[in-house]
Amino acid sequence: MAVWDGGPDLAGVVGRVLATAQNGLEVLRFGGLETGTEPAPFAVVETHKMFRLRRYFPNEPSTGPNIVLVPPMMVSANVYDVTEHNGAVSILHRNGITPWVVDFGSPDSEEGGMERNLADHVVAISRAIDLIVEATGRDIHLAGYSQGGMFAYQTAAYRRSKGIASLITFGSPVDVLAALPLGLPAGLVAPAAEFLADKAFSRNLWVRDWMARTGFQLLDPVKTVRSRIDFLRRLHDREALLPREDQRRFLEADGWVAWSGPAIAELLRQFVAHNRMVSGGFVINGDLVSLAEITCPVLAFVGDADDIGQPAAVRGIVRAAPDAEVYESTLPAGHFGLVVGSAAGQHTWPTTSDWVNWLSDNGPRPELVSEMSLVEPGHGGGVSLSSRITHGVGSVADAGTAASRELLGLANSLQRTSRAVASESVRTVPRLFRLGQIQSGTRISLSKLMAENTKRGGDSELFLFENRVLTHAQVNARIDNVVAGLVDCCIRPGQHIGVLMDTRPSALVVIAALSRLGAVAVLLAADADVREMMRLADSTVIVTDPTNLDLATAASDRVLVLGGGSGDSRAIDGADGTSIVDMERIDPDEVVMPTWYRPDPGLAGDLAFILFSRAYGKLVPWPVTNHRFAMSAFGAASAAALTDRDTVYCLPPLHHASGLLTTLGATVVGRSRIALSNGIDPANFAVEVQRYGITVVSYTWSMLSGIVRDPDFHINQHNPIRLFMGSGMSAGLWEDVCASFPRARILEFFATADGSAILANVSGDKLSSVGRPLPETNPVEVAAYDIVGDRLLIDDSGFVRRAETGEPGLLLAKAKHKFDTNGTVLRDVFTTRDRWEVSGHLFVRDADGDLYFLGATDRVLRTADGPVFIPPLTHALSRLTSVDQVVVYGVGEPGHQVVVAAMTLRPGVKPDSLTVTQLRIALGEYRADARPHLIHVVDEIPKSASFRPLSTGLVEEGLPKPGPRVWYRDDDGRYRRYTRTVAEKLDWTGSRTSDALG
Repeated sequence: MAVWDGGPDLAGVVGRVLATAQNGLEVLRFGGLETGTEPAPFAVVETHKMFRLRRYFPNEPSTGPNIVLVPPMMVSANVYDVTEHNGAVSILHRNGITPWVVDFGSPDSEEGGMERNLADHVVAISRAIDLIVEATGRDIHLAGYSQGGMFAYQTAAYRRSKGIASLITFGSPVDVLAALPLGLPAGLVAPAAEFLADKAFSRNLWVRDWMARTGFQLLDPVKTVRSRIDFLRRLHDREALLPREDQRRFLEADGWVAWSGPAIAELLRQFVAHNRMVSGGFVINGDLVSLAEITCPVLAFVGDADDIGQPAAVRGIVRAAPDAEVYESTLPAGHFGLVVGSAAGQHTWPTTSDWVNWLSDNGPRPELVSEMSLVEPGHGGGVSLSSRITHGVGSVADAGTAASRELLGLANSLQRTSRAVASESVRTVPRLFRLGQIQSGTRISLSKLMAENTKRGGDSELFLFENRVLTHAQVNARIDNVVAGLVDCCIRPGQHIGVLMDTRPSALVVIAALSRLGAVAVLLAADADVREMMRLADSTVIVTDPTNLDLATAASDRVLVLGGGSGDSRAIDGADGTSIVDMERIDPDEVVMPTWYRPDPGLAGDLAFILFSRAYGKLVPWPVTNHRFAMSAFGAASAAALTDRDTVYCLPPLHHASGLLTTLGATVVGRSRIALSNGIDPANFAVEVQRYGITVVSYTWSMLSGIVRDPDFHINQHNPIRLFMGSGMSAGLWEDVCASFPRARILEFFATADGSAILANVSGDKLSSVGRPLPETNPVEVAAYDIVGDRLLIDDSGFVRRAETGEPGLLLAKAKHKFDTNGTVLRDVFTTRDRWEVSGHLFVRDADGDLYFLGATDRVLRTADGPVFIPPLTHALSRLTSVDQVVVYGVGEPGHQVVVAAMTLRPGVKPDSLTVTQLRIALGEYRADARPHLIHVVDEIPKSASFRPLSTGLVEEGLPKPGPRVWYRDDDGRYRRYTRTVAEKLDWTGSRTSDALG
């Protein structure tokens, strides 16, 4: 029988036990094994409240390129020097590059550190760049890992790439919501991030270093547990553990720092909830910034197994920075492995060195760098199951988790429609419910809604203008100050006050201040008869800005001036005998508010605004109650699906319904940001869309023609615009806007002059349709109508007959509230005891129930052959590819009018390119006698301040004279050249044309 004598096997076991105990004791005492490695030498060359600037290898001359390395907020700056030979700074230095590192320290141990926000970090990096550029006389290469790379992007955009030779990022997401860690759905993460930003971290909650470490480890708990088990199993083999010991200690102990609450809140709000890295419009130090302003080359490192900086999110930089040359380098690594470890030492940092030297003309283009391909959002790009398995995260448990996530992703994709409907319902139902609850005594007004938004999120941005940002709280304070000034000027609740101002923040503040006071804002148009408007509105006081002061003093004897600054050099002069008050010189703190003052007293039945329209060629006041305003604002916000993640570009003037109701009103209801512009300019439009992060553009009439039809207009095709909303757009311009912005849709509104009917083409898929009534607004019907006899048609039962599909009729709106009725109300119309307001507008309904506008009853052209509707002809001719603006009008007496269409051509189009065949095809769906008698090309068609093409001057000129740019319609509906000989022979009206002209 063999006897074990405790030979070499026993000695080996004992040796392993002793080695394990010895190494374990060292780990317990010192946190890890002593590796004997030394950190790379560096000197702190600048100490700032926000950072310390390290220059590595300070005793060696800096003759080559300079690179600035930025760590994430939660990771120590030592991340770039974790291992002695494979660390970033060492490899870069060996390749002739001078490394600099921005060290933010740990905010919990820095003075004021827990008050830091994201903007502080970006401004600090920008300051460091200035210091290095000034010291070396060279542009630098800016690099960042994870959130440090996000900082790098933001800093480059903030500086407009000044002083930056290139950007290099490692696992840094740009389109954050395109692919989230753990496959989390963006639809859930974005609202959650917003909630946490507003309710948690804004209240001084912060993340400690151990919490950051734990959170990182929980992103891949299986790998974390496996790594620790592997370390314990090898604890006896010191030589096997030492090569990875520095990396392990960094990950599990030394590498983490705290996050300040404000920085986390801003990260969650701006770059997760609102995803403004890709859409633009984020705020840095009070300036609006967009990655679209990055122009230097970009190299992004992508990890195939990176579940934090997912490939799809990282590749979002292609869409976000269209003017930059963007490259990528892909490697088989997870998030941390991109910058630390063997893969980083063999791939990341040598490739980074080659990139820097290539751009410095010191070497060829790196072999492992390629142009980044464009991946559309929602088309994959997450970390796949195969990548997880291949790169060591494919244990059975982890594989099951990953597979489950991919299956869940597939299920989510299949159910995206139902999710979208549910998401819209969450936003829309409460709005419509509140709208449905409004009664005559309900307190509701523009200023009350703005005050509610301030209470909900005072620090959120509200106005964007001239690259400036004003928060809800700042605007609310300004409104209160203007209210004090109005009270000091003896303005009382209920008083009608004219507002004659350009579309600027001060104009919106004045309108809101009048609402807060309980006064009525009379919205005046500078291109109309201001004195007549004031008379019709029973108003004697005008609030104006310096730009419109002369117009205001000519129309009123009492003028209040606001806006334009308040310096000593400000000179406010007016006409003799005019009382002018410069409100900027009133100190609101010195105003004693009267006892009767109550903020936001407006009730639903109270008059809030007076707008103006035209009927039979005359100005007509359009009274708008607070309820009418709420109907438009809530309905438009719901139709446009506006949220606080939207930025609305307000282009229309505020005296137009699209500016006041469907832009300002809807934006306030949606709690969206409002961006204002100084004018309609193609280049400025393209810049501000990206810089402000515009998602919704409001318009009126032909406003967008000068943008999309400008030969030099160019905009990033991946711009954030999702919607255009407004009224009056022609069919041809509609098609051009859709062609220029293929991912956006058009939401066309229509509101009657008294506001009783509010329609919208919510689907956006029917050209020139105004759709259906908005939810919770008044129902409408199209009543059968005798246009010639100007009367409603009655059926056999004695009630008014509803118009058939395709039959022109008169629009009636059901009168829900007696307190909110401005126009003529008919009773017992379709049934007993019903009440309907008469709109004065003609419509036709298609088989789907969608409505098409045919014009006001007083605008129908009455020819010898019968009535002719202007809007359909305008839409048809506007679709000609050579045509820019179109107006259709009548010449002569009603019953014998000649229908004339005037057109301007697009820039660069010659008149002879327009053929008679094109005219006939454009009007082919209309009967011959419903087409214009004459069509002519003119050099210019005047436009109103709201960009509505005007025909008044052309009507006064009478029939166009014969010439090469004029065509007439023959009896078959074909068009021919209109010559003098033809003009003498034609008979349009039952008498010879020459006789008709007198």
